[in-house]
Amino acid sequence: QVQLVESGGGLVQPGGSLRLSCAASGSIDGFSAMGWYRQGRGKQRELVATVGSGGNTNYGESVKGRFTISRDNAKNTVSLQMNGLKPEDTAIYYCNLVIPIRGHYWGQGTQVTVSS
Repeated sequence: QVQLVESGGGLVQPGGSLRLSCAASGSIDGFSAMGWYRQGRGKQRELVATVGSGGNTNYGESVKGRFTISRDNAKNTVSLQMNGLKPEDTAIYYCNLVIPIRGHYWGQGTQVTVSS
């Protein structure tokens, strides 16, 4: 069993900031990448950001320069600092964890709404 617990979503005005966190627990030995994906209403799920076990990061084009992903290997957590939020960032944000051979695991999702 793998558990991914997300926190930090909410309502924020355009230009504001939010920080998402995700804690992984359970049978996660050997996991590699952790990251965040999002799905807006009527849209496909898309990459937000990922961070590998060596600290290498990958960002979706629409969030580059505004979002920063970080990882704490000692605590098995991944965080996403989101600055300069735009209405188009409104979506459900999902934490993702990759365990080689076993596959991808997902959190339950946390809503982020950017609106005035």
